Amino acid sequence: MAVKVFIDGKEGTTGLKIFERFAKRNDIEILQIDEEKRKDPVEKAKMINASDYTFLCLPDAAAIESAELCTNPKTVIIDASTAHRTNPDWAYGFPELDKSFREKISASNRIAVPGCYASGFISLGYPLVKSGILPKDYPVVIHAVSGYSGAGKKAIALYEAEDRNPELDSPRLYALTQAHKHLPEMKKITGLEYEPIFNPYVCDYFQGMTVTVGLHARLLAKKVTARDVWEMMSEHYAGSRFVKVAGFMGEGTLTEQFIPANTLAGTNNMEIFVYGNDDRIMLTSRFDNLGKGASGAAVQCLNIRMGIDEGESL
Repeated sequence: MAVKVFIDGKEGTTGLKIFERFAKRNDIEILQIDEEKRKDPVEKAKMINASDYTFLCLPDAAAIESAELCTNPKTVIIDASTAHRTNPDWAYGFPELDKSFREKISASNRIAVPGCYASGFISLGYPLVKSGILPKDYPVVIHAVSGYSGAGKKAIALYEAEDRNPELDSPRLYALTQAHKHLPEMKKITGLEYEPIFNPYVCDYFQGMTVTVGLHARLLAKKVTARDVWEMMSEHYAGSRFVKVAGFMGEGTLTEQFIPANTLAGTNNMEIFVYGNDDRIMLTSRFDNLGKGASGAAVQCLNIRMGIDEGESL
């Protein structure tokens, strides 16, 4: 018997990708809301409470409102917005981080899907803090690049317009006030005492992302080499289906000494690189901002909660 799924916000980039991933699944029945009633709270409440699983692909305020419409104790809410990612009552949807994360996802009726940049940083920061290598008060600086698909439908239209602004031809640094919406979850999930400095760039390609953290070995809590860090990361993600640690310095994965950001587009995969030298150790996470950074992660959480193969549709 097919489970009933409602996607609240199916018109947005993430919602549309989730919908597309279900196209060939016969174990899911998509509940469709009338287009003219998609913002009607009464009609939305009917859909949410009639569903087994509801995805929230909405701005934060709207996601909070939709979550509050759920009165069916059996309905599972999977929220792709920022709204509930630091709420301890919600499972954080990154199962590869630790056994406890996976167990909470599999048992919870409230699951918050990680943000795209946050997924990249937390994939690096969580093992570093847990291993005792990275002090919780370390002054972390994050550099990241993303394809323009992560900026939403309006930005996509600007980038793909024939008469677009020439400034869009170059990478553009943003979040200049250091108040990016992903910072609270970056701090909370990794266990850091302070929010990192975060420098994200949106670039002139469609999808794919890299998130990079550099470490000064002299400031770490343990005396480690770059290879020590690589070995720790490799052990942490050993056996993971979607998160893989590349060979040291990218051996076996990189064809030359560059890390392009778009090679995992269309997948739910994430690759982690450790490189640099023993004084300045570098870590980079590469993945699809629309995959492991959004819709792919959401579907993976659904599969885990359903108790089926977590790679279904991925």
